[in-house]
Amino acid sequence: MNNFIVRTITGVLFVAIVVTCFLDPRAMVLLFALVTGMSIWEFSGLVNNRPAVTINRFISTVAGVYLFFAMAGYNSGLTPSSVFIPYLVSIIYLLVAELYLKAEDPIHNWAYSMLSQIYIALPFSLLNVLAFQNNGNEIQYTYMAPLSVFIFLWMNDTGAYLCGSLLGKHKLFPRISPGKSWEGSIGGGILVMLIAVGIWYLTEQHGMNDLGLNAFEWAGLGLTVVIFGTWGDLIESLFKRTLGIKDSGNILPGHGGMLDRFDSSLLAIPAVVVYLYTLSLF
Repeated sequence: MNNFIVRTITGVLFVAIVVTCFLDPRAMVLLFALVTGMSIWEFSGLVNNRPAVTINRFISTVAGVYLFFAMAGYNSGLTPSSVFIPYLVSIIYLLVAELYLKAEDPIHNWAYSMLSQIYIALPFSLLNVLAFQNNGNEIQYTYMAPLSVFIFLWMNDTGAYLCGSLLGKHKLFPRISPGKSWEGSIGGGILVMLIAVGIWYLTEQHGMNDLGLNAFEWAGLGLTVVIFGTWGDLIESLFKRTLGIKDSGNILPGHGGMLDRFDSSLLAIPAVVVYLYTLSLF
């Protein structure tokens, strides 16, 4: 019971902080820059425990956080594209440094260093693409797209858990995540699409549909988050199984580590960027 209470309190605070931060662009940027840094630091610590792996934890973390700030500055119109040059220099350094470190397996070091940027830093940085919309005349901040991603992920988890508990019989991916079922995933997906249509209706009624999507496009957005969020969850599960650990960390009482909490979003965020960009082409 005590663990349930701790988990509940942590979950409520987590949701409240994330939702509140999206109401102000500065709060969003600062919070997710911190999340980016903590996630890369956690990831780097985990892979450095593997045999013959020693990546530069500090520079990998700083590079990832810098990329997030650079994306925020560029997408908000505050900085020119040259803001990315220091990040590129840091990536070059991480590659060249292995020539002089005489590591036992430099290929692993390169691979994990780059994975920290591709798997964690880049997806979080793309939140800025969703948050800062360029309408041709000016750049405006909108919380609708990034906040919707997290709302859909949370609702998908809720729907999948309830439907899976009641109806789950067919395992979705037993090799990696025995607890997930097809019934749960389908139930979560249906719930999210219904909520997405509900958001469309409410935003249309109150003139807040900043994305300009119709009901079907909102439903598609929800389905995109469900599919790629589920894959993101499974990818992190595979990562932990490979390392032989249960949780990626213990920084969030009752919820594990940063990767445990944000695993679904790491694939959902880039997928939503692609989805919205594709819609804008047609």
